[in-house]
Amino acid sequence: MNVEVAIVTILQALVMVAISPLMAGIIRKMKALMQGKVGPSIIQPYRDLRKLMRKGRVAGKSHTWLFSAVPYLCLSSMLILALMVPFVYVEVASPYIDLITMVYLFTLFRFAMVLGGLEGGSVFGGMGSSREMMMSVLIEPALLLSIMSMVALTGGSTGISNIPDVLCEMGLAAVGPTLILATTSFMITLLAENARVPFDNPATHLELTMVHEAMVLEYSGRKLGMMELASQIRLTLFMVMVGTLFLPWGIATEFTLPALVVATVAIVAKLLIIAAVIAIVECTVAKLRLFKTPNLLTISFTLSLLAMISIYIL
Repeated sequence: MNVEVAIVTILQALVMVAISPLMAGIIRKMKALMQGKVGPSIIQPYRDLRKLMRKGRVAGKSHTWLFSAVPYLCLSSMLILALMVPFVYVEVASPYIDLITMVYLFTLFRFAMVLGGLEGGSVFGGMGSSREMMMSVLIEPALLLSIMSMVALTGGSTGISNIPDVLCEMGLAAVGPTLILATTSFMITLLAENARVPFDNPATHLELTMVHEAMVLEYSGRKLGMMELASQIRLTLFMVMVGTLFLPWGIATEFTLPALVVATVAIVAKLLIIAAVIAIVECTVAKLRLFKTPNLLTISFTLSLLAMISIYIL
């Protein structure tokens, strides 16, 4: 990887991290407007993070070093992923990592959060952790299979740059059952992985329905801010993956200024569209009961499996 690509890799990772709270604010604003409300400013998440980073930490007597280490592990795993996921230029770090590594870094984030929920020592933390592990049994196969469907469609290489490169070369010929099914499956997984409606409500603190919020309930101050930032980065990374791996048209495949400008405009448009889709889903679909969520995750897994099968029968 030459110096120019390394610089672009670092810059676009920094941009993804910087805009993560903004994407959360945009989704929140869109939801408020759709519900006929004014809603908070789109930069409110930045203010919340600043407030949390300035606050002191309250620790329980049962908290161990592992409880304190979880926020650093979650945030560092997301920062590593930000360096791995293509944003505007396709060749980011592709010689060194692949899509399987990305999937298991997401799994590492979830495992760390579950540990944090258990180490907190509260009943709600353990409840949220158990619910998260129940859903992860179906989330991970659907996530992995939807990505592997795209790998099979584009020639079998798990390199990061392979899928966008091949799909861009195929053009509209790539649009077919495999792409549609895999993208739909991945979008359902996006909602489940990021604790969005209908799987969870990120705005609730009702103990009977919490999943993600229950696992971070014992955190406070700077550690809570780190957990919130890590979750916002994870949501942005999933949105970017939809725009660059499943719908990559517009991404820069050549390191030229015009190509990078076009790619920047394209990814901004894609992120806003994906944010609007998430907001529409959360405004029109009710949160599912806990034991109904496996049904929707099974649908996601089935769609990704059909995407894989369609490659060989069509």
